[in-house]
Amino acid sequence: MTDQPLRVAIIGTARRSSYLYAPLLQAMPDLQLVGIWGRSEPSASRLGTALGVPHYTDMQRLMDEAAPQIGIVSVNYGANGQVGLAAVEAGMHVLLETPIAHDLAEADAIIAAAERRGVWIEVAEQFHRRPLEQIKLRLIASGLFGRVHSAFNDFGGHGYHGISVMRSYLGFDARPVRVSGAVHTYGLAPYYSRIAGDHGARNETQEHGLIEFDDGRIGIFHWTSVGYDSPLRWWRSSRFLAERGMGITIGVGLDVEERLSLLAPGGEAPQFITIERRWERVDGGALVAIVAHTGTAEQPIVTWNNPFVPRIQGHGPQWHDDEIGVAGCIRSLVDAVNSNTPPSYGPQQGRLDQELILAIRRSAATGGSPVELPLREP
Repeated sequence: MTDQPLRVAIIGTARRSSYLYAPLLQAMPDLQLVGIWGRSEPSASRLGTALGVPHYTDMQRLMDEAAPQIGIVSVNYGANGQVGLAAVEAGMHVLLETPIAHDLAEADAIIAAAERRGVWIEVAEQFHRRPLEQIKLRLIASGLFGRVHSAFNDFGGHGYHGISVMRSYLGFDARPVRVSGAVHTYGLAPYYSRIAGDHGARNETQEHGLIEFDDGRIGIFHWTSVGYDSPLRWWRSSRFLAERGMGITIGVGLDVEERLSLLAPGGEAPQFITIERRWERVDGGALVAIVAHTGTAEQPIVTWNNPFVPRIQGHGPQWHDDEIGVAGCIRSLVDAVNSNTPPSYGPQQGRLDQELILAIRRSAATGGSPVELPLREP
């Protein structure tokens, strides 16, 4: 770690800039928010004034006057790749929102620019960094489950988010080689959409994909376009099937339960793992750890410790799981900058998650014919 806080600018004025990134940065003592960049003067001025930092509409002036080392790109969905490339070209280490870019050529341009400039890129893919996902990854890494043979995203997250969770169980080093997909649109009965804020008849687009890996393992992806806000589609699940057990998330909306099991002694029944949340105090406070009580003699306890637990009890943020996940993305980039080593996820993984979604859709467009990876330009 350096003695001085790393200087950080928020690049963009999208909603996550103010309600998510700014509070996270302000709570991380080794980071200093030094400026805001926006494409329009009014929005940049409003956000800069609200956060008490200078605002800019000129990227070079931001670099000259505020001297940020890290840029967190938070812009409208369609501008993510364009603005991310500009931030990299300006010389900042960059946290990019998801997806890293909408097409692979744009992603490649960003990655190549970072290599030329000698800067690190992390992608704000937080789903696998949430505490309940982290404890599952710790359990898989412990060896208790043996080899994971197949992994599923079953409405657990859309697009690259769901792909990332599914791949995390197999390991991000697993190499996908072939994708088959089906995409269909169906009509639905009228319902209230919380996102749209109204009632009405709607359509859903279902996406389904089978991903084959070079070592014979598989990933299965399911998603519906109304999965976040329809009472008709309440299911949330991700799961893995392993050599010595399995794990499944059983969820109704955000209310989820983890059911993880190994083989009981005698080999005739499942032995379920107990997942415990530990808090600062018996009546609450910040999350301290997630503890898995495995019931096995060789590793009775596997623990994930929250890296953002307050140093002094009660004197720090009480972040919910998604905030912890996003803070983990920021921490990965900070560690990369401080140690000059790659971030834990990185732009190539973000590119691959987007490539797999594009491959599912390309396969679906040809009636489900398998698509070989890597994707080539159509």
